Amino acid sequence: MKNISKILLSVCCSASLMLSSCIDETMPTNVATTDQLGASDKATEALLWAMPAFANKIENVAGNDWEWGYGSLIHIRDVMTGDLAIQASAYQIWYQFWFTNTGIGPNTAASQFIWNYYWQFVQTANNMISAVNTDNATDTQLGYLGVGHAFRAMLYLDMAQSYEFLENDKISPINRDGNNVLHLTVPIVTETTTEEEARNNPRVTREEMAVFILNDLNKAEEYIPNLTSMIKTLPHLDAVYGLKARYYMWLGEYTNAKDYARKAINTSKTSPMTEEQWLSTTSGFNDISCWMWGSQMQSEDEAVQTGILNWASFMSPEALYGYAWANGGGIMSKIDAKLYARIKDTDFRKKAWKAPAGSALEGQTPYIDPSIDDYLPAYTGVKFRPGNGNMNDYTVGSASAYPFMRVEEMYLIEAEAAAHLNAGEGKSLLESFMITYRDPSYVCNNPDIIDEILLQKRIELWGEGTTFYDIKRLNLSVTRGYSGTNWSDAARLNTNGRPAWMNFCIVQTEENNNEALRGYDNPDPSGCYDTWLGE
Repeated sequence: MKNISKILLSVCCSASLMLSSCIDETMPTNVATTDQLGASDKATEALLWAMPAFANKIENVAGNDWEWGYGSLIHIRDVMTGDLAIQASAYQIWYQFWFTNTGIGPNTAASQFIWNYYWQFVQTANNMISAVNTDNATDTQLGYLGVGHAFRAMLYLDMAQSYEFLENDKISPINRDGNNVLHLTVPIVTETTTEEEARNNPRVTREEMAVFILNDLNKAEEYIPNLTSMIKTLPHLDAVYGLKARYYMWLGEYTNAKDYARKAINTSKTSPMTEEQWLSTTSGFNDISCWMWGSQMQSEDEAVQTGILNWASFMSPEALYGYAWANGGGIMSKIDAKLYARIKDTDFRKKAWKAPAGSALEGQTPYIDPSIDDYLPAYTGVKFRPGNGNMNDYTVGSASAYPFMRVEEMYLIEAEAAAHLNAGEGKSLLESFMITYRDPSYVCNNPDIIDEILLQKRIELWGEGTTFYDIKRLNLSVTRGYSGTNWSDAARLNTNGRPAWMNFCIVQTEENNNEALRGYDNPDPSGCYDTWLGE
């Protein structure tokens, strides 16, 4: 088992990256081979757990405190929308590139982190997949194989949606080299990709990527029923159906999206979170048992031991040791003022954010320590509580969980997909969800049913990284500059439709080492919008 651990720790990059620093690294010689790792259930189990472990892998080699894993990618996506405003703070440097649309081109550390992290995570899935030979695998190993395909599908679906160049209001798909990159996604790297292939590996089209991801999802659906572990840091069949629902929404195949969202709901062992669960000061959004799939940290994990490079530090203002608090001057996450105003006062979810003075819900947000209210600006979110409601001990407060997928998302995907096909059915599904689980007095009076469903999804999944994809796929505008805005000055950017910054740039080092990418990067969107200066 020591040798297995060594090989897991030695993986520094994916076959796709092939950065010179990785190529030149001397790999340990006394490690288990792939065949040895696949020879027993115990050996392949190490590769299985490497995947959820990587979700909280800390890089931070350059001292950039955004380099703390998949949770940071979720946060990056959220600050690029119009829903999650960062409180002005001396610490906002860690995410200001993304919410001010500066420094996110191919030659920046911000882009380097996203690209490197995704491909290293893909490699953990490829390691799992390569270790299992379906001709002689045990049922246990086939279950592990299904998990590998599910993780890889999730990661490629993320990257496809983030890096695919789509039309926008500022930047042409014709890049500085004169090449048209419209609808190009990322290269495909599998468990069989060689170094030579990786050095000449082009971006694939949306259609090619869709075929690849669906193949992974079908294999996950086939093999994952063999998984006996019920631990929710691993995906199960309900999560695979959920990934398929997301996949079909990306492609605009609404009948399939609706069907798979319903399959996910029916297969899931969880129900939509109750008011008590949502607003609990001890277990609010830190209890993985409430979700279909998520990440769970333990007190001994490196991310927890840092105190500050983890989910609770950045997302829980009640964690007094973290960046969100920082002696009352941290980078607290706030809900957009206009979005907050659209939440009905009878909807209990509204209490997850501090109400502005004089409003109907002022003083009704529950806190672990009520005195903290004196230090929080209006609209600050306390949706994500530190573990066990512990505000002071980071080994407890940051030994928390955050969601990858909740069943509530499936209800809202089902409603939106149905609405694209039949507005009346979509409205009925939305009203059923809202009245049953969120607000018994809810009535949908919005004539734009898609807008109303997306509104409820933005509220429900605030801080969970999904709105970015909805904005991009539906060509929606982001509006942060308006009278009464609560966004910091430099973040007050308004777009006319899909923001140009939602087409991620591939990092320059990849282009340097992959001949097929030379001249085929997305144009740099940095600085292409003027800040709103008021009426």
